[in-house]
Amino acid sequence: MASPRWKKLADEIANEIAEGVYPPGAKLPRIADLVAAGRGSRTTVQRAYSELTEQGLTIGVQKLGTIVSPILGKIHRDGTGRYMRVAREQSGARGAFAAEIERLGMAPVSKTDISRGSPPARIAELLDVDPSALDTVLIRARVMSASEIVVQLATSFFPGSIAFGTQLEQQDTGAGGSKSRLEELGHGQRTITETINVRSPSPAEASALAIPMERQVYEITHVARSAEGRAVEVCVHVVSTTLWTLSYTWPIDPPEAPVDPA
Repeated sequence: MASPRWKKLADEIANEIAEGVYPPGAKLPRIADLVAAGRGSRTTVQRAYSELTEQGLTIGVQKLGTIVSPILGKIHRDGTGRYMRVAREQSGARGAFAAEIERLGMAPVSKTDISRGSPPARIAELLDVDPSALDTVLIRARVMSASEIVVQLATSFFPGSIAFGTQLEQQDTGAGGSKSRLEELGHGQRTITETINVRSPSPAEASALAIPMERQVYEITHVARSAEGRAVEVCVHVVSTTLWTLSYTWPIDPPEAPVDPA
């Protein structure tokens, strides 16, 4: 069965991107221009452009149109290894995100709003703090970019009893980020649970990530616990499904030892 015209056009433009006709950051032709050039109807071009965005090859930027993503393909978020010290402190990186982006050859930038406050009820329950009390947690709300392209929103909550008055309240948490500082404070993270949901973005999230409202996002709720089982950080990550791929690896039951026939 022949591929639909929009798929053929998407493949043609993807090849042109791979060949450097449209390099990273370049603006693709206007839909009207491709229609005038005979490459398809308006609907065909729109569908092809949507497919390219789904593949992570392009992004929509307000007032600019469709541009080739500076990140060709998706950002790989290795949920298994990204929080290991060797990964998050690579070359002095300020945490797991910075290390991931630097490995892509891009510049990680985080704009952080730091405050003391009360968390949402579900976060309060995880951290075992009173949701009605004032200033029970330290909040680090970050808008995170890769070479000026916003690729992630992340808000971390730390119990105030261990975070207030520490480097966690500073803009620069140092090499390795907050996880390394918690380790130094005697609250090293030993187990991590991540719950992933796919949902529509809020208007504010869509605006910050420069994505349309109909585009879906991953919401990753990250809960990190100390050796004693205490939750010492809850972080809610929001990322576009078209820009990130998530992977996890874990061991399963080892094979049973062979039975000695004797």
